[in-house]
Amino acid sequence: MAFYGCMYYAMMRPSEVAALTRDGCYLPDNGWGYLTFADASPAAGRAFTDDSKVHEHRGLKGRTKGRPNIDPRARRPTRKVPIPPELVALLREHIARFGPGPGGRLFRSENGNPIQPSTYWRVWQKARAMALTPAQLATPLLRRPYDLRHSGVTWRLNSSVPATEVAAWAGHSVEVLMRVYARCVVGLEDVWIARMDAALRPGGDPPQGQPPPGQAAGDPGQPPERCEEDGNEKGEGRK
Repeated sequence: MAFYGCMYYAMMRPSEVAALTRDGCYLPDNGWGYLTFADASPAAGRAFTDDSKVHEHRGLKGRTKGRPNIDPRARRPTRKVPIPPELVALLREHIARFGPGPGGRLFRSENGNPIQPSTYWRVWQKARAMALTPAQLATPLLRRPYDLRHSGVTWRLNSSVPATEVAAWAGHSVEVLMRVYARCVVGLEDVWIARMDAALRPGGDPPQGQPPPGQAAGDPGQPPERCEEDGNEKGEGRK
């Protein structure tokens, strides 16, 4: 549960979850916590790693600074992602039950090795079959574990978190975020209209055509202190 929770609530890639350590977790008793991570453990295969191991230890995707064989003196890039109490509880329960493994890793196999992609894929297919209806199973709905990460990004965008923050937490550029998720924020037209309406009428001003309280119809009222069109404040330029 906690493995998949990291993908959804923290928008982590599977390889990043596989490399998550106890030292990178701030898990308070109440409220939101944080995950800080700098490494990933993708399963490249024994034929494609220098040490003939299935997993390759590397830095975060798209960030070469601080990776092995690049410049050992460079500071390792990290991501710090806020996580809700739901994920905090999942991780605390996971740590209490299994404890950290070699190197402080939270997730590993029975032999202490990083989780294989085939393992979390197999478990995901069983969980999906138990949670969805037959009609839903026939659709692409959450077909891949990676879809949890996409859903997590969509959740934050739909919560009106600025795209720059979401991109930084998810570990890619704003350009990629907007290209991939440009149409994910749907069904919220009434919310946007209400916010635009509130911005046009700060302080509860009435809609256009209705005078504010205490002002008679046809009374133009007082001129504004600042003209937004030309940017000149009242009295500017006068001696």
